[in-house]
Amino acid sequence: MTSAYASPPAAAPAPPVPAVRAEGVTKAYGSGDATVHALRGVDVAFAAGEFTAIMGPSGSGKSTLLHCLAGLDTVGGGRVVLGDTDLGALNDRRLTLLRRERLGFVFQAFNLLPTLTAEQNILLPLELAGRRVDRDWFDRIVDVVGLRDRLRHRPAELSGGQQQRVACARALVARPEVIFADEPTGNLDSASGAEVLAFLRASVREMGRTIVMVTHDPVAAAYADRVVFLRDGAVVGELADPTAAAVLDRLAALEG
Repeated sequence: MTSAYASPPAAAPAPPVPAVRAEGVTKAYGSGDATVHALRGVDVAFAAGEFTAIMGPSGSGKSTLLHCLAGLDTVGGGRVVLGDTDLGALNDRRLTLLRRERLGFVFQAFNLLPTLTAEQNILLPLELAGRRVDRDWFDRIVDVVGLRDRLRHRPAELSGGQQQRVACARALVARPEVIFADEPTGNLDSASGAEVLAFLRASVREMGRTIVMVTHDPVAAAYADRVVFLRDGAVVGELADPTAAAVLDRLAALEG
C-alpha cells in the first residue's frame, strides 16, 4: 500500500554554471554614419572543462567577443559573467586583479621577456602577484608541455613552437578558470602549430582547464570540443566534435 505521505520525487540537479558566458552583448565602435557594430546581442556560454573555438569570416566579431569575454574590452550592452562574477560590476582595479588571478592569456605574439629563461617566463605571473610556486603543479605543466630540457633556455634559443608552448605554460601556472587564446598558432608553421594545439588539447583533457580560442584555421578548430560560428557580430551556429572538413564546409556556407 502506497503511503499518502510518500516523499515527492527529488528535483533534478541544477545545471552547472558555465565557466564564462555572454548575455545579450553588444559592442560598437565609432559614431554616426561611421559606427561599426562589432557585436549584435551575442548570447553564448562556454562550459567548464571544455575547449571551444570561435570562428567566422573576417570582420565577424570573433576577436572582439574574445576580448569582451576576457575583460580586455568593455561591452556596450548586455553583460559578461565569469563563473558568478559580472565583469561589468567591477572597477578597474578589481578587473585587473580578476584577470591576473582567474584568467590566462595566449596571443599570436608570444610576449616572452627575452632576458628571462623559459622557467622564469613561465613563473612570471606568480612572481608579479606575490604568490607561492606550487612545484608539483609546475612540474605537471612542464611535463605536459614537453619542455623539461629547455627550462634554462632563453626565448632566442627556442623554436617558435617552443616559445608558444612556454607562453601556454605561463597561462596555466596560476590555475586560471579560463584560458583565452587569440590566434595562438598564427605565427607558427604547421608542425609547430600542431605542437601547441596538442598541448592545449592535453591541458583540457589531462588538467581540466577551460579554453576559449579564436582561430581562422579549420585544422586548429578541429582540436576543440565545439566550434561557435559568428557572422556580422552575431552567433549563427555551432558544431560539436568538429572535423577540419566539417568546419571548412560550415565556413564556406557562411561566406557564400
